[in-house]
Amino acid sequence: MNHTIAAHGKLVHDKQAADYDAIGRVNLAAFGQQAEGDLVDALRSAGFARLSLVAELAGELVGHILFSQIEIVGDGPPVPALALAPMAVLPERQRQGIGSALVRIGLDHCRRAGHDIVLVVGHPGYYPRFGFSADKAAPLQSPYAGEAFMALELTPAALQGITGSVRYSPPFESL
Repeated sequence: MNHTIAAHGKLVHDKQAADYDAIGRVNLAAFGQQAEGDLVDALRSAGFARLSLVAELAGELVGHILFSQIEIVGDGPPVPALALAPMAVLPERQRQGIGSALVRIGLDHCRRAGHDIVLVVGHPGYYPRFGFSADKAAPLQSPYAGEAFMALELTPAALQGITGSVRYSPPFESL
């Protein structure tokens, strides 16, 4: 399914194979290291990627977001969830609404695809504007615990009564 949406003059759409190199460049520029771009490649090639969107301005790829499969493991059967990671915007294009458009559109697509829970490790001053909460993530054990570890219920009460450990896909172990 192709997700092409014009948002505030930015074109957000599903990544294409032709975007792979540009996605790597955006992640390198945004994070100043290769690890996040390598994570994107590893998640994609291992089949864990569930949604990958890019943002373009004037034909230039300026942002990228990836949602990948993870699970919460507790006493009962594993609970499926998504990890929002990474989300990157070229430094010279930050603070222009590109990241927000990627997050909002990505979450909307995840919700419509039937996903219930999204976890993120990110800036505690940024992600709560989309509904992410450290309190919602508090009952979950994660190597990324703390105020930057946040959860969002795409379906109301999806995390109610859920405890356990977050099992990230193997490519996250290389971070």
